[in-house]
Amino acid sequence: MKTRKVLALAGVTLLAAGVLAACSGGSATKGEQTFAFTYETDPDNLNYLTTGKAATADITSNVIDGLLENDKYGNLIPSMAEDWSVSKDGLTYTYKIRQDAKWYTSEGEEYAPVKAQDFVTGLKYATDKKSEGLYLVQDSIKGLDAYAKGENKDFSQVGIKALDDQTVQYTLNKPESFWNSKTTMGVLAPVNEEFLNSKGDDFAKATDPSSILYNGPYLLKSIVTKSTVEFAKNPNYWDKDNVHIDKVKLSFWDGQDTSKPAENFKDGSLSAARLYPTSASFAELEKEMKDNIVYTQQDSTTYVVGTNIDRQSYKYTSKTSEEQKTSTKKALLNKDFRQAIAFGFDRTAYASQLNGQTGASKILRNIFVPPTFVQADGKNFGELVKEKLVTYGDEWKDVNLADAQDGLYNPEKSKAEFAKAKSALQAEGVTFPIHLDMPVDQTATTKVQRVQSMKQSLEATLGTDNVIIDIQQLQKDEVLNVTLFAQTAAGEDWDLSDNVGWGPDFSDPSTYLDIIKPSVGENTRTYLGFDSGKDNEAAKKVGLNDYDKMVNEAGEETTDVTKRYNKYAEAQAWLTDSALVIPTTSRTGRPILSKMVPFTLPFSFSGNKGTSDPLRYKYLELQDKAVTADEYQKAQDKWMKEKEESNKKAQEELAKHVK
Repeated sequence: MKTRKVLALAGVTLLAAGVLAACSGGSATKGEQTFAFTYETDPDNLNYLTTGKAATADITSNVIDGLLENDKYGNLIPSMAEDWSVSKDGLTYTYKIRQDAKWYTSEGEEYAPVKAQDFVTGLKYATDKKSEGLYLVQDSIKGLDAYAKGENKDFSQVGIKALDDQTVQYTLNKPESFWNSKTTMGVLAPVNEEFLNSKGDDFAKATDPSSILYNGPYLLKSIVTKSTVEFAKNPNYWDKDNVHIDKVKLSFWDGQDTSKPAENFKDGSLSAARLYPTSASFAELEKEMKDNIVYTQQDSTTYVVGTNIDRQSYKYTSKTSEEQKTSTKKALLNKDFRQAIAFGFDRTAYASQLNGQTGASKILRNIFVPPTFVQADGKNFGELVKEKLVTYGDEWKDVNLADAQDGLYNPEKSKAEFAKAKSALQAEGVTFPIHLDMPVDQTATTKVQRVQSMKQSLEATLGTDNVIIDIQQLQKDEVLNVTLFAQTAAGEDWDLSDNVGWGPDFSDPSTYLDIIKPSVGENTRTYLGFDSGKDNEAAKKVGLNDYDKMVNEAGEETTDVTKRYNKYAEAQAWLTDSALVIPTTSRTGRPILSKMVPFTLPFSFSGNKGTSDPLRYKYLELQDKAVTADEYQKAQDKWMKEKEESNKKAQEELAKHVK
């Protein structure tokens, strides 16, 4: 599976953790408000219960509510559940469903109340349909793993019960301090059984708003492929006073004309626009609107370069012989070769193709799990990882894993690692140069420029007599079909790919590190080119079984958070040293023009209801004029102070829910 947080490499997506929350200067707009923005990828369905793709979730998260949601400070607050409690042993969570929660049709007509049974129906459907998000809860909810595997065919034996119309209860296998952060995800969302059965195979069709019911702040009004997506405020929503935008209109943008979003913002066609400092028009734009260019904060989404260690398809390739295919496969199985790629890749130059030289460092990331994602024992996660990483060799002693700087690029290290790799590979009969295919959307200018930049730095460092990056410029749909949308490993037609990223589903390092476990990882094919659970020989050769063991041991530590995070840091250190997944950038940290009142959006580093994944419209407010950099900075400072106080108070309140 590919959870909703597997993301196509962004060309336009912009809004960030912390782009918006507290008041800023500028007057709010009056009358009916429309938020106009762009989108890049059409959804292949509207099935929020089973999808693993951001293209769907960016739509459905605005129209479907789960038990809890995030406020503007990142706290989990009531949504469909007006209250909740957890047993003292941490195994039983009980939620009270609000009585004013209703299902509506796409026309806004009331269909039925939202009941506790809808959550039971939703989870059963998601499991029966092998939801791409099932991994989130399969090992968490008592009996669900056995049901999913067909070992038990009675869903009533699974640890989810509707105690009455307003009470749903979950029983877990072991305590999860982060359980509530999972409740914002689609796999735990409700569905009305009568409606579901009436639709049959037509449930949640990609371009049909009437194929789902709505219990959230917006109604989906229309989807026109590669054209527009339109929403309207749900007038009967239980929390409609916190829905300030009346209409949302998203226009398709293919990423080709990078000056277009800014021009559309200036002429009033867009409410926010992602800027491209490398575009020919940026210098003039900077002169005209310098005071309004704002760099958003880095979020928790990590984009990566994946390495296909078991490639099977060669439809899109520059290789001309079986010998070249075999040589590339053997090279990618060699850790020293992969490290040569990791150290020889100039990420600053790569990021500058999107963010310009001034902003390049603002989006750089060096480890898969963001270094500040969690903290333990007075240290952030990146510091814990560094302590483990230095034990792997001298090449890691002077590496800085902090965000917003390139801690890995080092041509001398790259050459040294390559020399070791070449000697070993030649002994295996490998011929050079190694040809590495990289697919890219040919219509997205900045994506092509990024891949070209990577090619340039690697070939300059290692020499074209050793390594050649063969860029495969394809149509957008072709790229998606052989990367993000590939249904099996056999469809992953590439050697290196920078086409996907990962955003966390819940507040624990496992949300990143579990997904590439060779035993049950749900995205091994997306990042590494093999299907998990099939005892893959390539996975064994690169040592992923050791990684699997590390991640499992970390997951078994459920009572001591410090020990748990240290064990996950050991797994991240192994992953970094392996150079199997090479981090590049965050999703945000990029320049924008915006009329969104800063810091009015919900915030979260994880889950489905915060701004680490952009475009959640509830709570959003607009102002008449473009936000200035000064307004944004003042709002951010105010928000940071308020957030610290709010989070502390929310943590203290948690004890009241233990019963």
